[in-house]
Amino acid sequence: MGKRSRQRQKNQPARRDRDSAGWGAGYVDIVKENKLFEKYYKEQGLVPEGEFEQFMDAMREPLPATIRITGYKSHAREILNCLKEKYFKEIQELEIDGQKIEAPQPLSWYPDELAWHTNMSRKIIRKSPLLEKFHQFLISETESGNISRQEAVSMIPPLLLKIEPHHKILDMCAAPGSKTAQLIEMLHADMDMTFPEGFVIANDVDNKRCYLLVHQAKRLSSPCIMVVNHDASCIPTLQIDANNKKDALFYDRILCDVPCSGDGTMRKNIDVWKKWTTSNSLHLHGLQLRIAVRGVEQLAVGGRMVYSTCSLNPIEDEAVIAALLEKSEGALELADGSAELPGLKWMPGVNSWKLMTKEGQWYADWSEVPSNRHTQIRPTMFPPKDPQKLASLHLERCMRILPHHQNTGGFFVAVLVKKAPMPWNKRYPKLRKENPSSSAAREGESPAGATPSDNPLPEMAPEEAETKKGEVEGEREEEAAKAEKAQETAAKPDGVCGPPPSKKMRLFGFKEDPFVFLNENDAVFQPIQTFYDLSPDFPKLNVLTRTHEGKKRHLYMVSKELRNVLLNNSERMKVINTGVKVWSRNSDGEEFGCAFRLAQEGIYSLHPYIRSRVITVGMEDVKVLLTQENPFLSKLQDDAHAQAKKMGMGSIVLRYQPNPNNPAEPQCPIELCGWRGKTSIRAFVPRNERFHYLRMLGVEVFREKPGLSQGRREGEKEGKEEDTEEKEEETEAAPERNEPDMENSDPDGSVEPKANSGKQAPST
Repeated sequence: MGKRSRQRQKNQPARRDRDSAGWGAGYVDIVKENKLFEKYYKEQGLVPEGEFEQFMDAMREPLPATIRITGYKSHAREILNCLKEKYFKEIQELEIDGQKIEAPQPLSWYPDELAWHTNMSRKIIRKSPLLEKFHQFLISETESGNISRQEAVSMIPPLLLKIEPHHKILDMCAAPGSKTAQLIEMLHADMDMTFPEGFVIANDVDNKRCYLLVHQAKRLSSPCIMVVNHDASCIPTLQIDANNKKDALFYDRILCDVPCSGDGTMRKNIDVWKKWTTSNSLHLHGLQLRIAVRGVEQLAVGGRMVYSTCSLNPIEDEAVIAALLEKSEGALELADGSAELPGLKWMPGVNSWKLMTKEGQWYADWSEVPSNRHTQIRPTMFPPKDPQKLASLHLERCMRILPHHQNTGGFFVAVLVKKAPMPWNKRYPKLRKENPSSSAAREGESPAGATPSDNPLPEMAPEEAETKKGEVEGEREEEAAKAEKAQETAAKPDGVCGPPPSKKMRLFGFKEDPFVFLNENDAVFQPIQTFYDLSPDFPKLNVLTRTHEGKKRHLYMVSKELRNVLLNNSERMKVINTGVKVWSRNSDGEEFGCAFRLAQEGIYSLHPYIRSRVITVGMEDVKVLLTQENPFLSKLQDDAHAQAKKMGMGSIVLRYQPNPNNPAEPQCPIELCGWRGKTSIRAFVPRNERFHYLRMLGVEVFREKPGLSQGRREGEKEGKEEDTEEKEEETEAAPERNEPDMENSDPDGSVEPKANSGKQAPST
């Protein structure tokens, strides 16, 4: 480090004090005071009378950490049982420094006790081996996709969408992806349905954040998720094939969680205290309204859209909803969600509010705003003047969550139901040839929500009009894509989504590999079909790869409807990622009859179609397979051993079926990918998934820190005993190197290091 850098570092104030709840983060040098904030919210009257001091005290307190158990997986009940019986009971009896530790509590309004919150800080966790084990459990289960760290109020919007497995869902501003994960879980609520009819398209304008979104979604291994990269305010209308005819895609459910000033997150994001100003909401209001307008345009009639912010400012909340309802001319209606989350405390939306500039000037109506401020302050920021019209909007149906009511962050949410096509969609939109790439040309109206065209073409039936609009928009977007491609080195024209293109990037963000679907007669299928004896109903057409040329390295699967979307929108949509990996190429496998081994990520999507290469294992077999890297076949129980001996070498499925007569064993099926060697058998399962399954089987899994040597000594002793047993077996059959070279064949790091003749895995 250079002298100047060292000096700069020396002069900087202390960075973070991590002694706060949420296992994260407060700035000790930031004073949690903002007089303008207090003045603004006192004057608005958004907090019930006599509660403002409680409200401010809650805002200064650290936010509790909250976790959500992945509800769609059959393992959810096992994880919940493990948490309650193993950790929470012991934590209740724990005392540190003479003080009793408060055990985690379930969120009263979240269904089936699948969400919990705790006030334990990192400082307390470090003082107790039990709490350290609990912390490691949470980290491991989070990485394997069975638990999600998510703020409590953030869990509300997906619940209010009332998702069913057949719904087509759009998440408009999805990153970092906690709500998206929740949407995927709800889509897969029926575990017997391998490929739900519906899907989730998760969008974000920030290319880098899209990859964070991909990471979140991949934990759930769903074939029904697609991550795309577009500006939400002008996200393109997609097309699908419906009865051999191109049709516009309209979504059954849309989550519109827009960018906001974030003053409801002050308990978590301490920076907001010093950065908050009233001008933040004034700058964001227009964008929020444009995104909401684009959302309802793409919503199917009868569908639901949830609009939400982590801000309490009515300029970003009720003002946007009121403007949207007014523009809809009765096509939209605010739904009453009061009965949908019993146990959740919330305040109704407000019908009156004022606007304040950062200089402290108040305006109660648009007529009071001087002309020199008309570019910053817009009429849609004020409530409607007509009392009758205001009452008809039913803004009281909006939901405001205040921090001091249930120890949460601040939040706003509104549920909109589409009763009819939007009024500007009923008319055939005019094609504007002068600038095909502009968002205004794509939508047939100005993005800020101005009035529809003054010269509309004749009225059409609503369904026909919506379809026709989608076709015309599709033509426009194709023209726009061509125009953008031709202008890659030119300056950005007005209205194009995203920053100007660079020489190394296509439009914006990095160029993605293509998504290439295989045809039914592709040569790659024949050996796979024969080796795994795939059932006749296996959806070959849903298999894709990421390369046009050369050997196919990985094979992925998507649902039927996502395939429809991908095939019909390759030019108008920038896809970052989709599908779940089901097979990976393994050069050693060719000599056994198939060059592709099974991938653990896609095993739950694939296993219903595999009729061969399946070994049914018991609970003790699973323990052996997950705690030893390459055990001999003789380590398996008699039944599994007999099955394995009859099977040739190569990739296999190891299937555990629960025994309802023995409730002490896990009551959920387990599917593991494995490899049958010449004299041994091995499970190819990512480390955190190994830990997950072992915990369900009652095996203690804990990575000890230096200094905690007792458990390590015991582990070493067990390892020596295991080595002795193996040496005895070596006289019967010497192990040979007959499993694939997994280090080189799978760059995602999802498997353990190379096998070493059956030695006990050090990770447990």
